[in-house]
Amino acid sequence: MRLIGLDPGLRLTGWGVIEIEGNRLRHIAHGVIKVVGDRSLAERLSELFDGVAAVVAAQQPIEAAVEETFVNVNPGSTLKLGQARGVVLLAPARAGLPVFEYAANLVKKSVVGVGHADKRQIAAMVGRLLPGVEATADAADALAVAICHAHHRATAKRVEAVL
Repeated sequence: MRLIGLDPGLRLTGWGVIEIEGNRLRHIAHGVIKVVGDRSLAERLSELFDGVAAVVAAQQPIEAAVEETFVNVNPGSTLKLGQARGVVLLAPARAGLPVFEYAANLVKKSVVGVGHADKRQIAAMVGRLLPGVEATADAADALAVAICHAHHRATAKRVEAVL
């Protein structure tokens, strides 16, 4: 089963695709969607949507997981990030995928074991869980979201089987 994790940002949006077979995780691909910063907000959001939609179409996951936005000190930045996040949620949903959301602390705790892990720790643990993968911070975060979803999805399936 192929899953995509997305780490939304208005300038850089990380994405990572993994495949799960039983309890095994396998890296498929990862990258970063870069949006040109000198355009209007509407143009940047459109470019972001097109980028995420293209990755979803190319990678053909069956589910998507997106990291939830944390509240920033600057309300204007938080609002813009929320708009970018909305676009990132919309692209896989428009492709017909179920979209799941995970808090940043839950992603970190699921992958690293600590809810306040830094980007270096996340990238290192992603490299251990997906041997040979060296991803930049945004792509590593997206792979961590995908791994978090894989773990929580497996747990939910086990609970459903018991009930």
